[in-house]
Amino acid sequence: MSARRLKHTRAAARPVILAGIDTGGTFTDLVAIADGQLLVHKVPSTPDDPARAVMTGLAEMLGDAAPELLTYSSTVATNALLEGKGARVALFTNAGFEDLIEIGRQNRTDLYALSPSRPAPLVTRAMRHGVAERTLFDGSELKPLSRAELSRIVAAARRSRADAFAVCLLHSYANPSAEDAIARALEPLGKPVSVSHRILSEYREYERLSTAVVNAYVAPTMASHLENLRRKLARTRLRVMQSNGQAVGVELARAEPVRTILSGPAAGVIGAAAMAKSLGTDRFITFDMGGTSTDVSLFDRRARIRTLSYPNGYAVRTPVVDIHTVGAGGGSLARLDAGGSLRVGPESAGANPGPACYGRGVAPTVTDADLVAGRLVAQSFLGGRMALFPERADRAIGELARAMKTDPLAAARGVIRVVNANMERAIRVITVERGFDPRDFSMLAFGGAGPMHACELAMDLGIRHVVMPRNPGLLCAWGALGAPLGREYSLTAIDSEPGFARVIRRARPLIERARAELAGEGVRAADITHEVFADMRYRGQSYEIEVPVTDGFVEQFHEMHRRTFGHAAPEAAVEIVNIRVRSRGAGAPVKPQPLAPARRKLVAVTKIETLVGERRRTIEVYSREHLAAGMRLRGPFIVVELSSTTYVAPEFTMRVDEFGNLHLEVSA
Repeated sequence: MSARRLKHTRAAARPVILAGIDTGGTFTDLVAIADGQLLVHKVPSTPDDPARAVMTGLAEMLGDAAPELLTYSSTVATNALLEGKGARVALFTNAGFEDLIEIGRQNRTDLYALSPSRPAPLVTRAMRHGVAERTLFDGSELKPLSRAELSRIVAAARRSRADAFAVCLLHSYANPSAEDAIARALEPLGKPVSVSHRILSEYREYERLSTAVVNAYVAPTMASHLENLRRKLARTRLRVMQSNGQAVGVELARAEPVRTILSGPAAGVIGAAAMAKSLGTDRFITFDMGGTSTDVSLFDRRARIRTLSYPNGYAVRTPVVDIHTVGAGGGSLARLDAGGSLRVGPESAGANPGPACYGRGVAPTVTDADLVAGRLVAQSFLGGRMALFPERADRAIGELARAMKTDPLAAARGVIRVVNANMERAIRVITVERGFDPRDFSMLAFGGAGPMHACELAMDLGIRHVVMPRNPGLLCAWGALGAPLGREYSLTAIDSEPGFARVIRRARPLIERARAELAGEGVRAADITHEVFADMRYRGQSYEIEVPVTDGFVEQFHEMHRRTFGHAAPEAAVEIVNIRVRSRGAGAPVKPQPLAPARRKLVAVTKIETLVGERRRTIEVYSREHLAAGMRLRGPFIVVELSSTTYVAPEFTMRVDEFGNLHLEVSA
């Protein structure tokens, strides 16, 4: 089994190529369509320079051809934030509010933690500068910004030796003139400037300030990476995935990289959404287990979007696909804690050194446990192009087993059960804790490691239907390939007399802005669609519910309030706080391709001793390339392919649908 690469029939006939790439912590995934021909590839990531893996993968997949359009999802901004390797930031905010970034809100993420901890602020106290200016909530200027103050700000910026600047003033959503003046004064210094009202034109100064600071913190790293990538892809139009599942041009991604922090996981959900019709269900839990982390999301007829997230504990108010992430992946390290209990993750071996079986690492990981348990087939890993070293996995898991005072197979089983428990808790966060029963949904398992753990995880959750799409380890890249260009803008517009016509009138400038920017990216006017939403609450409440603006949106608010909080008050006064516009163009024309029906009997490519339940059994191994539409098979068995390995437990029966998706259903 090998990667599918571009084949030229004539040197003069170059096909039009559309590509999607997802750079993960362990592997970089590539998908392309060249005149209807589907091409897939996978290469190890290069964390020191992510662009190197991108270019290597493209060269191996396309030869000397170049994509006309490439949509890219990346963990560069995410890793800069998670690893604390971002820029040295200088913050300019109102005098007296310099410590707002550290004070934050009184909210506690864990109500029962005896010693709660918060991440260190991204801007040190010495780098926070007070500005003599004050704008009121209605946009009027109580204390205008003077020329002398601007000169002082520029001098302080020079002395700070900062790599990037963040600017956030009170009520700039109502009157941005002071922030704009500071930004113009700082631009000649040649450093990225993050201006709060340009990123988030909403009230609540803490979230707006934190978002601007996070943007400034990751901006230099992301800008350098994208410029490097764009230079190497000189013949290609480059787009970047946002966390909301839509793509933007490189310039906006460089200016507002905070919008890309969850771009990779979001691409997976969007890839799942694109396949929903072919799957036969539009209610499923996405389970994306990669090399470093697991990302789960609830897809209930559409992807769920939220506007506030806390990556690594920092408040970011930008639209993101509602994804919950845990440090549980193939590279997650297994160890005993001080009390002798087995722990798996969140620390990961990553791409370098990687799991012990990759040939460089020595510490035991989930991938090593899967190999020892016989869930991985060494000679078929990455389509047979990447050698694994079972003896190194045996040694790493053996040392863990000695520490646990058990045998290696039991230790491997323990690692698998613990990582499954971690992922089960993650799924319960997005289902049970939000009022949904996971048994009412199917599970869509993808990522390099997802199909290997999906059956046992589904049984633990009571889920009876699991789907593995074609090329499951490449679904994030597939989602990037078909992602539409999009814009989302918001504004604070408090209105105590909400009406449909009034909201649309207030939203019109945002719609026109989005339309103009999408047209500038080459999207035809006829392909642009707009959705308007309102953040609504009962007068006197502190927080809002996002409601689609339709003719009956006020009545819909009452119903959504009842569903969310268990009660509603239709007689109470309702007010709008924020208005949001989500605009998008048409995505790339990518559709699942039908699979030929079965014409011959399925034959196993090999057999392997595998841990099934609590004991070893010899089971068949099948190649995904040999599966045809209509085939059925009872577990246990293993399916191998380029991007992933699927373990089918004995409780499940597999059915191959007309598009090549594997449906695993609990046997009656």
